Amino acid sequence: MCWSATADLVAGAGVTAVGLACVTRVRGVRDLPLAALPLLLGAHQIVEAMVWDAGGGSGPATVVWAVIALPLLAVWVPAGVWCAAPPRARRRLGAVLAVGVVTAAGLAYGLAVGPVTAEIRGHTIGYVTDLSHPVLLIAGYLLATVGSLLLSGDRRLLTLGVFVAVGALVCWALWRLEFVSTWCAFAAVCSVLLLGWVRARPAPR
Repeated sequence: MCWSATADLVAGAGVTAVGLACVTRVRGVRDLPLAALPLLLGAHQIVEAMVWDAGGGSGPATVVWAVIALPLLAVWVPAGVWCAAPPRARRRLGAVLAVGVVTAAGLAYGLAVGPVTAEIRGHTIGYVTDLSHPVLLIAGYLLATVGSLLLSGDRRLLTLGVFVAVGALVCWALWRLEFVSTWCAFAAVCSVLLLGWVRARPAPR
């Protein structure tokens, strides 16, 4: 997620603050799950600071990090988008949410039966777990998270989806090269975009 424990803590605190701003400005209860996403992302980065301090390994912080990153986000994002979406978009988003639930079940099973390990590699952390059918799980994960934003029927969420797709590709490339992890900065920008979405939402009738 970030390039050091300190960076994770600072970014996590900042993203959490944005999350608090999001949830306190929500005008409709259906927007609350998506508005609370930055709180989850902030907690995720704080957990990874603990992984850094532990020197990696397969301890509780590593497991919690993997649970948030994999099965939880695979359900949280499409569920939040479904709740906030206009009625005309909910049918197609229901199918995307179902993909997210199935994907999350496969990811959760993999985490339950196999160990999750973290290895510090310079300015990045590599997480390793044994998943069956990884290509299908990755495809389902991307459809559930990025796809739900692109199919949301909301212009601002569509813009966020495009940013997530492009930004995640750039962050993944930098991480794969073991140059530096920039996921925390990516999460911070996404959180600020969500705050803009919350502010622009109309009051419920």
